[in-house]
Amino acid sequence: MHPDHYRHTELPPSTEYELYFGPNHPGIEGNYALKARLAGDTVVALEADGGYLHRGFEKLMEQRLWIQNIALVPRICVPDPVPMEETYARAVETLGGLEVPERAQWLRMLVLEMSRLTAHLFYFGGHAATVGLYTNMFWGVSDRDRLLDCFEQLTGARVYHMYITPGGVRRDTPPGFLDSLSEVLDYVEGRLPKFDDLFFDNAVLVRRATGTGTMDQAFAIDYGVTGPNLRATGLAHDLRRDYPYLKYAEVEFDVITETAGDAYARTLVRRGEVIESLRILRQVIDKLRSVPGPIRCPLPNPLAWRIPAGDAYTRTESSKGELAYYIVSDGSAKPWRVHVRGPSQMHAVQTLEALCVGARIEDVAQIMFSLDACPPEVDR
Repeated sequence: MHPDHYRHTELPPSTEYELYFGPNHPGIEGNYALKARLAGDTVVALEADGGYLHRGFEKLMEQRLWIQNIALVPRICVPDPVPMEETYARAVETLGGLEVPERAQWLRMLVLEMSRLTAHLFYFGGHAATVGLYTNMFWGVSDRDRLLDCFEQLTGARVYHMYITPGGVRRDTPPGFLDSLSEVLDYVEGRLPKFDDLFFDNAVLVRRATGTGTMDQAFAIDYGVTGPNLRATGLAHDLRRDYPYLKYAEVEFDVITETAGDAYARTLVRRGEVIESLRILRQVIDKLRSVPGPIRCPLPNPLAWRIPAGDAYTRTESSKGELAYYIVSDGSAKPWRVHVRGPSQMHAVQTLEALCVGARIEDVAQIMFSLDACPPEVDR
């Protein structure tokens, strides 16, 4: 056959095309999908699709007994599940008029800050991978496992702990646990200079993340951005300090801020928060060594437990941002209505879609990881 037969027909150049990131893609947080429209290598439009993972949590919770939802809520955010437990339990306690014992409140703070540490270490690894620094990814996962060992020692589970229950916590610290945790905290703190050399001060990250996915404070407020992403624009807003719950008013910590509002600033805020979580945890450990008492208040038979009619709104400062539950009870054995205000709804949809416009194709994954979203929160 004549060679001309194999020549491609010349067509006018296409100015735009569509490209999918996900749902099975190493540059996406979880089973999530992004449909990008590009002109060359520049994003001109982005559409997020969260319908590929856990779905319908709110309606599932309305079909289960109050106590059964403790096993369901951690799955709404796998890397940082404890705030889901705590916020749900506090809403039920508000409706039921339950008073959590002092020691249980300190134990809740302990696991909340441990969960924040594991989430941020996981974030360091994920963000590093988007710019090709894979060693840092392995370090982040490996160091996180040491904290998961502590979770297993305390709760019996590594990922879904189901430790916080309405009225308190499931169990007290086992012998030697506080010493083991203190050793892990010292280890994590000693690792930070190595993370600085490999990741935070790395020229690849600094050049790739500086000026990428930038938002100012006005944009952040308009789009409902919270947590580290908001604090990276210079606004020192933290529920633990501004609207304290549990025993946060009794510990000392700083609210970490940056001003650039870009991917690099968001990373630096989370690095600073690791130091503050270590600081909080050491204070909590000292308290737990001296505060005795029960770890839960008496509850009725959980299989026949009916919460008085009413509604409650509770919120927690998770590693991702402001997490809130709005729960309505009609006096029956199940919630009548549950609404989860997860920060990822704002970060992984409208904020991500806006920040990616004008970005280069290779920075889409980095922008998403810098916002640190939990996809299950979106299609909940």
